[in-house]
Amino acid sequence: MDFLSTYGTMLLALAAAGLFAGLVAGLFGIGGGVVIVPTLFFLLSNMGYEETAMHVAVSTSLATIILTSLRSVAAHNKRGAVDWYIIRSWSPWIVLGAVIGMLLAGYFSKQVMLGIFGTILILFAAQFYFGRPSWKLAPEMPKGIARAVIGSVNGALSSIMGIGGGTLGVTLMTLCAMPMHRAVATAAGWGVAIGLPGAIAAIIVGWGRDGLPPFSAGFVNLPAFALISVFTVLMAPVGAALAHKLNADRLRRLFGILLAVVSARMLWQAAGL
Repeated sequence: MDFLSTYGTMLLALAAAGLFAGLVAGLFGIGGGVVIVPTLFFLLSNMGYEETAMHVAVSTSLATIILTSLRSVAAHNKRGAVDWYIIRSWSPWIVLGAVIGMLLAGYFSKQVMLGIFGTILILFAAQFYFGRPSWKLAPEMPKGIARAVIGSVNGALSSIMGIGGGTLGVTLMTLCAMPMHRAVATAAGWGVAIGLPGAIAAIIVGWGRDGLPPFSAGFVNLPAFALISVFTVLMAPVGAALAHKLNADRLRRLFGILLAVVSARMLWQAAGL
């Protein structure tokens, strides 16, 4: 009975995380990692896997990004919204950064992982609450050395946090004067460049580690990956449809407040309080 109760609760929580992550992805054009990682972390910690919870949460989130990004890119491509030049020219650097980021993450402590996630999440919260579509930093996307550096850093931070291309990518592209709908469509393609190499590196780095949840391949938990992927894919179109009917600015601010609360909780844990 205890086994059924524990894992039944886990399955319900994973399904709920997938549903909410898909809704958020559809509403705001971002990856669901900002929802999936905290949910998995708190769930696994409460089940007794405190030492590996953050690594498993990040790595499993990266794995879920692969399917959702492929589906999203295919849908956007039918509407001609994907900038394939940006995807092709930036992907090598993003892949490089994603692999380096996950290799580094394998040696980070739980506190360091929580600190990085919480700190960057508070920046996302500020962007959601205070950000404006009119803000611009450059007339076009960076090229040359700037592209290599920014792309690698983007990939590294995304893999360490377990998020897709949408969260950082959409912000970068819109600040570089790309229209929002095109930025959302193109950044979805970065998700594959982050998720696939990041997940493979997470399996290799985490293989044989002690204290992993059942049915894990390295740091990737297979039941969580399967459940979250299914429900995220199902819910994303609903979020996209709602985005055209609801007050987008109010929703962004409310979501920004939610991210700030989650960030505070994770930084609290990182400090050991």
